[in-house]
Order: sequence, then C-alpha cells, then structure tokens
Amino acid sequence: MAGHSKWANIKHKKARVDAKKGKVFSRIAKEIIVAVKEGGNDPKGNTRLRLALQKARAANMPSDNIDRNIKKASSADQSDYVEVVYEIYGHGGVGIVVEGMTDNKNRMASEMRISTNKRGGTIASSGAVVFNFDRKGVIQMPKDQEGDEDTVFMAVTDAGAEDFEALDDMYVVTTDAAELYAVKDAIEEQGMTCSEASLEMIPKTTVDCDEDTAKSNEALIEWIEDIEDVDAVFHNMTD
Repeated sequence: MAGHSKWANIKHKKARVDAKKGKVFSRIAKEIIVAVKEGGNDPKGNTRLRLALQKARAANMPSDNIDRNIKKASSADQSDYVEVVYEIYGHGGVGIVVEGMTDNKNRMASEMRISTNKRGGTIASSGAVVFNFDRKGVIQMPKDQEGDEDTVFMAVTDAGAEDFEALDDMYVVTTDAAELYAVKDAIEEQGMTCSEASLEMIPKTTVDCDEDTAKSNEALIEWIEDIEDVDAVFHNMTD
C-alpha cells in the first residue's frame, strides 16, 4: 500500500482516483437523493442537501447531473438508499472500515461475504474496528500556492483547521468533520486552492505489515472497493 502513517488511505485513494471518478459521482448522487427525500429540495432549509451540493461542486460534478438527481428524488419510482458500515479484521491485525450506500442490504451483505471468502479477512461486530478511527474532514491542497509553507500554515489555521501537514506532493489539512466545507471555503476566500475535500476515517493507531501481509490486505481492499455499493474503504496499515 502506498502512503505513510495516517495518510496511507489518502495516498492509496489518490492513486486510484481517476478510475473511481464515476463512483464518486454515484455516491454524491445517492447523497443528494437521500437528502431531498429526507428534507426537501431547498438547500437553505436542508443542511444535508447543502453539504451534498458542496461536495458535488468540490468534485466538479456537472450541474446537469446535480439537477437530474434532485428531480429523481421526487419520483415515486426512486429507490430508498440506506447507509451501511462494515468493519473487517484484515490480515496481520489490520482494521478495515467500509462505508457504503445501498438500496439492497442483502445484496451488499452477500458481496461483502464473498470478498472475505475470496481475499481473506473476517467481518467483525459493530464497534470492534471503528473505535480505533476518528471521523475528520480532510482537505488536500497542491503545493503550488502563493506564499511559502509558513504562509499556507497561517492561512489554514486562521480558517479553522485542526492540523496541517506538508507531504512530498501536497499539503494536508485536517478539520472537525462538521466544519470541513466551512474551512475549505475560508481557505479559498484567502486566494488559495484546494484540490479535494472529503470526510475520512483517520486511524488513531497504525499497524506495521511485512510485504506479503501488505499485499494480502491490498488485494482485499481493492476487491471491496470494486463492489458497486461501496463508497469508501479506510484502514490502519502503514507501509
């Protein structure tokens, strides 16, 4: 797996982002539909819809797609989606958290069982893995910003960031989960650019794996990521 410590998920996801662009749009479409069904189509009075629309814009989702999914939510034929979380014990003591949104929980449960049967790992009980993760907002910023690293640090701190780290190819800003898009907007209002903003599960502790164990976990994670209803996979494995 690519990456380092708590950012292993981000680096791994970054390497696969082009292949997953359609899945990102699919997830956002589901979130828009669920939000409209729950609270109506006015984002001013529907916080969940407002956040989904912010996420859509951050992902460069076309406006036509957004409008189409808002209209679909009002259709009597539109399926209801439910959010699901699976917790998995991977190889070598690695914890894996799988998030998805599905209109058929039985289908997804079957596909998750197949994944562990094919690639190893064990589906854990609720809370057995997720306790070792914190839900955080994560903003990625390209390094070609105006100003040096100290200038960027001061800007993101003023914007309300909890943490800031400079990696080889990007800056990573951590926020309270509820403040993700407010912090992103505040950073951009200062003339800086953000390449991606997302909610992540950040591990509190990580697990070192040898090469063979890491490959086994990577095979399991990639199998799970290819399940249609899976939207995000998080783990606590280091290099």
